[in-house]
Amino acid sequence: MGLVTTAVETGIDLADLAFWNRPPGERERDFARLRRLDHLAFFPERRVPLLRSGKGFHALVRHADVVEASRNAKVFSSEPAVTNPEPPGWVKHVFGDSMVNLDDPRHARLRRIVSRAFSPKMLAKLDDDIREAATRIVDDVIAEGPRDFVTQVAARLPIHVICDMVGVPDAIRAKVHRHVDVSTAYTGVRMSLPRTVAMAGRNMAALFSLQRLVIELGREREKNPGGDLVSALVTANVDGERLTPRELGSFFTLLLVAGNETARNTMAHGLKLITDTPEARDRLTGDFDTHIAGAIEETVRIVSPIMQFRRTVTEPYELRGTSLTPGDKVVLFYGSANRDEDVFPDPGRYDITRTPNPHVGFGGPGPHFCLGANLARQEIKIMFRELFTRLPAIRTTAEPELLLSNFDNSVRHQAFTF
Repeated sequence: MGLVTTAVETGIDLADLAFWNRPPGERERDFARLRRLDHLAFFPERRVPLLRSGKGFHALVRHADVVEASRNAKVFSSEPAVTNPEPPGWVKHVFGDSMVNLDDPRHARLRRIVSRAFSPKMLAKLDDDIREAATRIVDDVIAEGPRDFVTQVAARLPIHVICDMVGVPDAIRAKVHRHVDVSTAYTGVRMSLPRTVAMAGRNMAALFSLQRLVIELGREREKNPGGDLVSALVTANVDGERLTPRELGSFFTLLLVAGNETARNTMAHGLKLITDTPEARDRLTGDFDTHIAGAIEETVRIVSPIMQFRRTVTEPYELRGTSLTPGDKVVLFYGSANRDEDVFPDPGRYDITRTPNPHVGFGGPGPHFCLGANLARQEIKIMFRELFTRLPAIRTTAEPELLLSNFDNSVRHQAFTF
C-alpha cells in the first residue's frame, strides 16, 4: 500500500459525521492540511450489516489527483457504486444499475441514449419554458413576500424543468418534490445504527416511489407516445436503442437528484455569495450578459454542489506516493480540489472574473463528466437574470441552514429580502 496517513495521525476523519457537522471554514482548513501531504490519507469506515461494507477509502483531495482519476476510468472504476460509503450489493438488484455506477461499454450505451435529453436542440426547446417558469416564480415571490429563498425560488425551478422534460403530470409534482427531498436527506456517514437504518429506509422508500412513478409513465408512453423525454427514451431510435423500464426508473431518479441538486444548490449558495461580495454584485448588475457565465462557473467552483464520488481501483496503480491495489477504494473530493492553491490563486475568494477556472464542480474530465451541466447553467442564468432584473436589491439576510451531508452541499433554508 506504500505510505499511508490515517485519520488517527491527522486528527481528521472524513468518514465521520462529526467532521461534516463542523463549520465549512474549519473543514476547508483540514482539507488544506490533507492537500499538503505528499501521499494519500486513508480513512476507515464503520461496517453496518446489510447497509455498509466498512471497506474504507483513500482521499483524493488535490485537483491533479481528481483529474487524473477522472480521466482514467479504466483504473478508477465507477462500479459497483460511486456513493460514499458504498452501498451493499443487494441495492442494485432492487433499484437497478444507475448510469453513474457503470463503466463502458454499458455506461456508454446508456449515456448515448439519454444524451437525447441534453442535445442543443432539446435545450433550445426548453429555453422558453424555463423563462416562463422563472417569471412565474418571481411573480409569486413578489406576491407572497420573501420568506425562504430555497422553497420559493431555488428548489422550484429545477424540479419544474425536469418534470416538464419527463412529462410528469402537474397533479403529482408536489409528491415528486417531497420524494426528492427525502432521497437526498440520507447522509450516508457515520451515525447511530438506529438512525442509519431509519434514514436509509426512508431514502429507499422515496427512491422506490420515484422509480415506480416513471416506470408507470413509461408504460403509458409506449402505448401513447408524446413529445416528452420519456416517450423518446422508451421508443426505439434509428439505431433501435431504448431504455428498459428498469433503466428508465434508474435514470429518472438520477436526473431528479443530480439534475435538481446541482442547480438548486448553486442558486441558493450563489445568492449568499453575491450578497457577501459587493464587487461581484456590482459587476453582475452592471453588465449581466458579460459577467453571468463567469459568475456561474465561479459559484459552482466555490459551492461544489456534489461534494464527492467514490471509485474502485481495478489494477495496481501509483498515485501521489501511495501504491493502490485492485479493490482499493478512493474518494474524489471535488470541494477540496476546487480550493487547491496550486490551481486557484486565493481559492477562498469569490471572483466572478476568475480565468482560467478549471473547476471540477460538474465532475472531473472524462466519461462521467456531468451530462446535465449545460442545462444547469441555462437554468441558473435565466433565473438569476429574472431575479436581478426585477428584484435588483435581492439579498440574503442570515446564514444559510445547511443539510448535514457528506455528499450533497445543500441549503435547506435561506432567509432573504428584496
